[in-house]
Amino acid sequence: MKKKVVVGMSGGVDSSVAAYLLKEQGYDVIGVTMQIWQEQDQCTVSEEGGCCGLSAVEDARRVAETLDIPYYVMNFRSEFQKAVIDYFVSEYERAYTPNPCIACNRYVKWESLLQRSLEIGADYIATGHYARIDRLPNGRYAIRNSVTAQKDQTYALYNLTQDQLSHTLMPVGEYEKPEIREIAAKVGLKVAGKRDSQDICFVPDHDYAGFICRETGKVPVPGNFVDEEGHIIGQHKGLIHYTIGQRKGLGITADTPLFVKELRPETNEVVICKSESLFSKTCFVENVNYMSVDKLEGPTETFGKVRYSHRGADCVIEPAENGKIKVTFNEPQRAMTPGQAAVFYDGEHILCGGTIIK
Repeated sequence: MKKKVVVGMSGGVDSSVAAYLLKEQGYDVIGVTMQIWQEQDQCTVSEEGGCCGLSAVEDARRVAETLDIPYYVMNFRSEFQKAVIDYFVSEYERAYTPNPCIACNRYVKWESLLQRSLEIGADYIATGHYARIDRLPNGRYAIRNSVTAQKDQTYALYNLTQDQLSHTLMPVGEYEKPEIREIAAKVGLKVAGKRDSQDICFVPDHDYAGFICRETGKVPVPGNFVDEEGHIIGQHKGLIHYTIGQRKGLGITADTPLFVKELRPETNEVVICKSESLFSKTCFVENVNYMSVDKLEGPTETFGKVRYSHRGADCVIEPAENGKIKVTFNEPQRAMTPGQAAVFYDGEHILCGGTIIK
């Protein structure tokens, strides 16, 4: 009897080819688009190539017809609101810089979709992520780097659980992006040339502060820009307008470039510094999800990334109080930002990851 797999179809080329590859491999494939965002005009997916809204549904439905697989739209609006939007807003309000895609992956694309898929008799869910899943000799499942470093998406998947990984397939991870587009064109998928989505789907205009104001009904409170010694050097527009390492939009004139070093919600201050003060060797990480191992036994040499675009660097991680881990990089790293994920690798596999707190 064929194994049944639900493929999360965003209307993009990667998830479309994932569905094709799995059907070719002999799976009983069902296509599903997760309806997660409420208002089409606030998520211009036809232009942005995002993963929600009516145009994504139309593209995914056409792909399913071409592949001759069943296709459904499932409503995950309430889950998305709670796990992604509310989280995004609350993190900014406490002067953290969140990564909503990581939350969406763990709590919507996996937790909610997997639960519903298992309820309808599926054995697996699948996505078009550029990553692979291995079962290691110790019996644990771990995300493995894709064959293409340029498109590798493992960083955003560090938070998946062992149960989720055991029910997940990621066929695209074995291919380079041009190969995926070639496969799509060869089998007649009209999304073969569709451009990739790059942005947060629910803030397509990049105005995070404006979005947060609309969600909360609150007006940001202006405060002081201060230098590292505490001297007032200007007025800021409200903490939600800024993130660590930011240079543009500060409105401060100086002989040398200035950057945001720290946000202080307790005093409503934004600390400004020169570039060299953004570098540090150490950070602490909480809410750790272990993947290739079930815990740290002691100081461990690893390779860490502190943001999606970070090239990564060698470091040592070790257990700290209350389940946190302390991270010490061999060389100073720039702008390690509270709220962002730090993800650590054991060779090609994810060792563990968590949220930077300081």
